[in-house]
Amino acid sequence: MATILVVDDEASIRRTLREILEYEDYAVDAASDGEEALDMVHDSTYDLVLLDVKMPKRDGMEVLESLSADRPDLPVVMISGHGTVETAVEATKLGAYDFIEKPPDLNRLLLTVRNALDRGELETENRRMRQTITETNTGDLTPIVGESAAITDIKETIERVAPTEARVLITGENGTGKELVARWVHRKSNRRDEPMVEVNCAAIPSELIESELFGHEKGAFTGATQQRIGKFEQAHGGTLFLDEIGDMSLSAQAKVLRVLQEHKIQRVGGSRTVEVDVRVIAATNKNLQQEIEDGDFREDLYHRIGVILIDVPPLRERRGDIPLITEHMADRLARRNGIPPKTLSDDALKALQRYEWRGNVRELHNVLERILILTDGDTVGADDVQRCMGPQTSSSGPTYDLIHTYDAFSDARDQFEKLFIEHKLDEHDWNVSQTAETIGIQRSHLYNKLNKYGIERDE
Repeated sequence: MATILVVDDEASIRRTLREILEYEDYAVDAASDGEEALDMVHDSTYDLVLLDVKMPKRDGMEVLESLSADRPDLPVVMISGHGTVETAVEATKLGAYDFIEKPPDLNRLLLTVRNALDRGELETENRRMRQTITETNTGDLTPIVGESAAITDIKETIERVAPTEARVLITGENGTGKELVARWVHRKSNRRDEPMVEVNCAAIPSELIESELFGHEKGAFTGATQQRIGKFEQAHGGTLFLDEIGDMSLSAQAKVLRVLQEHKIQRVGGSRTVEVDVRVIAATNKNLQQEIEDGDFREDLYHRIGVILIDVPPLRERRGDIPLITEHMADRLARRNGIPPKTLSDDALKALQRYEWRGNVRELHNVLERILILTDGDTVGADDVQRCMGPQTSSSGPTYDLIHTYDAFSDARDQFEKLFIEHKLDEHDWNVSQTAETIGIQRSHLYNKLNKYGIERDE
């Protein structure tokens, strides 16, 4: 999730931009003046800054100049209610990615944000590609650890399938290691010396998926200030990993299906077709057969991507692998954190094996890192495991129930928002004006929320 810093001296602008961006699943921080913004950039990591031009203390142009000197890799978009050509030119010369006027058009704002984030993502993608090639050449790729029948079958399938050109569909719960399986298929394939490009389909808004996958030409739409190469072209000769493909919109599915059939793409706003040679590996945590029945996934696309099916089991179904996984992780985590290696006792391993691990291997990794950092001595016991599991891994309570009741982020967010508003209304004895002021929204906005969620005071 990208993190954006909004800098504006008007509280209403900060609040509006926060609501828009958070609705698009961005993490948002806000600063009311230039000095506060510079302090926040110094102390935290941001992927993008939306910066007002006219502010007290240090105005936006001064802040931009400082950011360009200290963080030239950080994209900055200037926002002004008094925009002029001269100001826009000056901001561009100082390193601003783009300049938009207040009040910003919603589509223009979101496209500009997305394109600005792409600039930072491009360098990240290049680093990932270089790392993939390095791992391929040096063998420094995390192994698939385990001796259970399911893991043994997965390893054997990878050995047989990887050298072919067959498309692979990897299924399994979140945190089970689907991406690792995909990396090993690429690693053992004949395309190993070419890039493996990853796309998180769930993180791309439906209106931007075509540009993300196929690229666009300069001027193709508002905000398309330069040509952009899409993921299919970036992966030419190599592997394209479509993660969470079950969350892709139906319109995007149709476009991907066409590319898989014709092996050609056309950039948005372009007239020329470009041939692409990619091997597609897809992954999902959803039951695509059920999604097909519900009308949310195309059956013809399923058959295109699902030539080889690999299902990665949840950790609770292969508890016998936990000691081996833990031993492997503990060594790597100790080196990464610069702490002496520690041994887990048999009782500690049994305690880990008893846990349900709803977050699977990813959760085990996080818990084990916590245990190694917080435990004194050379040996980790069962008591240390229990102490470090803590409330974060509790299997009861309202937060746990909320997380595991809803699959869709929007549903969970709405339910949390409803509970939060009800709690705050109770705190203020259902005084709507005081509640709105406390939680930082307009009273009319709060009334809209009450109507949306059907919140009424019990008589």
